[in-house]
Amino acid sequence: MPALIDLILAGQRVDNHFPWPRAVVAPRIWSFALEQLVEGHWGLLGLWGEPGVVHMALIDEGASDIGVVSLACPDGRYPSVGRLHPPALRLERAAADLFGLLPQGAPDTRRWLDHGQWGVNYPLATQPAVSPTAFPYHFLPAEGEGLHQIPVGPVHAGIIEPGHFRFTASGETVVRLEERLGYTHKGIEDLMAGSGIDRATTLAARTSGDSTVAYSLAFARAIEAALRVEIPQRAVWLRALMAEMERLANHLGDIGAICNDASFSLMHAHCGVLRERVLRASDAAFGHRLMRDCIVPGGVAGFLSDEGTTAVRSLLTEIRQRFPKLIDLYDNTASLQDRTVATGRLKAELARQYRAGGYVGRASGRDFDARRGLAYPPYDELAFDVPLLQEGDVNARVWIRIHEVKQSLSLIEQVLGKLPGGPVRVDLAPTDGPHEGMALVEGFRGDILAWLRIGKGGLVERCHLRDPSWFQWPLLEAAIEGNIVADFPLCNKSFNCSYSGHDL
Repeated sequence: MPALIDLILAGQRVDNHFPWPRAVVAPRIWSFALEQLVEGHWGLLGLWGEPGVVHMALIDEGASDIGVVSLACPDGRYPSVGRLHPPALRLERAAADLFGLLPQGAPDTRRWLDHGQWGVNYPLATQPAVSPTAFPYHFLPAEGEGLHQIPVGPVHAGIIEPGHFRFTASGETVVRLEERLGYTHKGIEDLMAGSGIDRATTLAARTSGDSTVAYSLAFARAIEAALRVEIPQRAVWLRALMAEMERLANHLGDIGAICNDASFSLMHAHCGVLRERVLRASDAAFGHRLMRDCIVPGGVAGFLSDEGTTAVRSLLTEIRQRFPKLIDLYDNTASLQDRTVATGRLKAELARQYRAGGYVGRASGRDFDARRGLAYPPYDELAFDVPLLQEGDVNARVWIRIHEVKQSLSLIEQVLGKLPGGPVRVDLAPTDGPHEGMALVEGFRGDILAWLRIGKGGLVERCHLRDPSWFQWPLLEAAIEGNIVADFPLCNKSFNCSYSGHDL
């Protein structure tokens, strides 16, 4: 198997792209990269466009090697990756909607983000086309005796984001689920284009509200990579503290919400209390419950006071006292186990093919965590385990979260014990581009990708952010097949994919 860097060297390497290389390649090299994806030698990190160019980020997980290949599309067309590697399909459809880049040979060319309400086609293309009328969306057909369809959403009964789910069922058994997303499209890539770094930082933090720290971290690291900026050590460690606090809050909330969807509201209440404790400690430590806008390019926006440190240490003590009892309650409630065990199984081969991140992948045997696999600071100096299970059901996804709660508690304690003194931020020097940067960080759902280019005047020319949900939403369709309709909320919450992060 060739090294990923050999593929880059075979193309025209782009200057000032850090920390990993990017190259403009010929169609034959693009096709060769596709072959490596199909054979499973490399993984797809992302696929995105800009006017006249399509980019594909690849990873060789065994070698912890990453690279980006770019293909010029002067006629707006390129060989489809999704025709042989299904994880790329929705990314291709999104790039087609935004930039008019048409994948040749793709098995699915329906609109994805564009619901016919924008008034233009291909809004980020060099010359957008006027589109005054909406168009119908045709769901995939399913044939069989006695089948019926159940449409759900996009507006739901709970206080959740919008998404449409089209079930085809035989009685109560789900034969097919097809999702339609895009309802929370915010136009973040368009809003970022031409923005100053401060404005773009604010937008990145609002890509997906429950992952504001992870998105801010990915964006900041990409900016710092592009500009070759080294931030103060105290800022590095404070960022990790915020990231683990965010992971802790989300995992506690998810564990309770999954149990609530299995009609066990007692766990929901107790986990909700612990999540609230994390949010209050975050507010005491960093001045915001979600720690939004606390991570910025060049470091962090504020100091951690002695009072904040005390609040975090008190939080660790409380969770360690109360959480084990909740674990026992979950594990010893037969009616709850009856709902979660063997429900919504995700096969290991699908998890590998789609590079499923976070608890979705690790519950189905995919052993990847960007904190360990790429060992970005300060995780290269921290001791932690990456939990791994093989069952791939709702129960396994709950247990991965339980184990990760324990790991985050340990990581937070280690960070507080090793936290260095000194400044927390450096100024970014004015620069003219182009400078390109890229980062991959581990959010609570899995790895988040940020790629950007800084141009003249230090403005962000282009930025692409890829949520782990792009590779997890399709797997929910596979996991629900053969289950009953009533178990969909349980399966859906155990995946807990982001609508907003996906829709951009």
